[in-house]
Amino acid sequence: MNIILFGPPGAGKGTQAKYLVKKLNGFQISTGEILRNEIKDNTEIGAKISKDIDNGKFVSDEIVNYLIKDIIFDPNKKNNLIFDGYPRTISQAKNLDSLLENSNQKIDFIFFLNVNKEIIIKRIEKRKILEDRTDDETNTILKRYDTYMQTTKPVLEFYSKNPNFKEIDGSQEIDQITRKIDNFLNV
Repeated sequence: MNIILFGPPGAGKGTQAKYLVKKLNGFQISTGEILRNEIKDNTEIGAKISKDIDNGKFVSDEIVNYLIKDIIFDPNKKNNLIFDGYPRTISQAKNLDSLLENSNQKIDFIFFLNVNKEIIIKRIEKRKILEDRTDDETNTILKRYDTYMQTTKPVLEFYSKNPNFKEIDGSQEIDQITRKIDNFLNV
């Protein structure tokens, strides 16, 4: 089963993705984690990523699409992917559709964790303290949230036409969100 989790930074996509990975024995494709690993490994791509993140921008579609291609075509992960933070743009959504079609896969569910800006700020400030993440500075949070809302709205509209698109109130407690996802999955 392939699942996409949408939501602004701090919406709880990562938390729900980790839950779904355990429940479905799946593989999490966290673009945030993939990008942070590139930075940590001091790759050439990592330097470009770091510059974009520090400026509150999202990383280019070209870089992100390049980094996930091998994961999608990995036969050990086929039809068992949990997308956490991808796709964020129409270009990425079309790329994902193409990659999945070329690898005989499809998206089974699309969950949008809808959370307002005030709750996001509180969650990310708490996460910064707990996880010491450099991408969680308040000004960066605000830029990332605004950029997310601008770039992702067309993607949400693109996927909202899909009968497997489900919007969930992401301001709820973690276990409430998890129960709603379980109800949709019927597993």
